[in-house]
Amino acid sequence: MADSRTAQSWTVVVPVKGTSAGKSRLAPGVDPETRMRLMQAFASDAIAALLSSEAVERVIVVTEPASEAATVLAALGADIVDDPRAGLNAAVAAGIARADPRAPVAALLGDLPCLVPDDVDLALERAQEHPLAFVPDAAGLGTTLITARAGDRLTPRYGEGSAARHRAAGHHELDLPAASGLRLDVDTEADLARAVAHGVGPATRSALALRTA
Repeated sequence: MADSRTAQSWTVVVPVKGTSAGKSRLAPGVDPETRMRLMQAFASDAIAALLSSEAVERVIVVTEPASEAATVLAALGADIVDDPRAGLNAAVAAGIARADPRAPVAALLGDLPCLVPDDVDLALERAQEHPLAFVPDAAGLGTTLITARAGDRLTPRYGEGSAARHRAAGHHELDLPAASGLRLDVDTEADLARAVAHGVGPATRSALALRTA
């Protein structure tokens, strides 16, 4: 549960691919429509958790405004910002640019189907103690969340080996439980199996049911 320092204050930016080009390692033999459905489901569950968090006031999704993902995620309550189509870091930066500079800001990747509000509350409560912070993925090499308190500049450094780059840039690694939904990003079939065993959100369950029907 978030305390009074974080309640209703954070803006979180989430980049979401508006096409099936993403997640190429996830079921590479599966048709693009099915893969796209899974990607949207992961993002829907992650963003639903953000919007239900006591610590989050606003969610900005960076995607293609005309995409189905934009329609679905706007209906959940997210604000949509046009993807500049210049890569992941440029997408995150475009969302950060639309955030209120007087509020703390975070960026979260949308491939976290196990995320629940308590995961978000705990991470942002602990992030409030540091000017810059980050959460590595389960492998410890990538990054699922970066944060900056109000007044501190948030610069995304996603990509291969991003955990080391964020650490070198002064981000404090947040101490979170190994089972936190923030650790359970999904890039491969093995990741998906692990997430399902942990427990995924309703949108992902529905997408998986359609996949196997």
